[in-house]
Amino acid sequence: MLGVVCGLVYGALSAASMLPLSFPDKPAALTGAFINRFAIGFLIGASQLPWPGWLAGLVIGLLLSVPDAIITKAYAPIIGMGAVGGMLIGWIVQRFGP
Repeated sequence: MLGVVCGLVYGALSAASMLPLSFPDKPAALTGAFINRFAIGFLIGASQLPWPGWLAGLVIGLLLSVPDAIITKAYAPIIGMGAVGGMLIGWIVQRFGP
């Protein structure tokens, strides 16, 4: 449940940060960003990897961010946010989860 909450917050923040930017199809870009970031939180919360939470979050965040970065060619912001957000959510889930 904590992963779902973290994913919702992370997805909302990610989509909100994109509001001032211009895209050919803005609704699709915002929806895609929200779903990707929600999935990071959800999967971190649902997984039970034998690693520290921050490392599991980093790996999941990178794995889910790299395809979007390749498609958009915006490597640094997408991969960077996925890595940082994943590590933070991983730490939160390990620290405050069951």
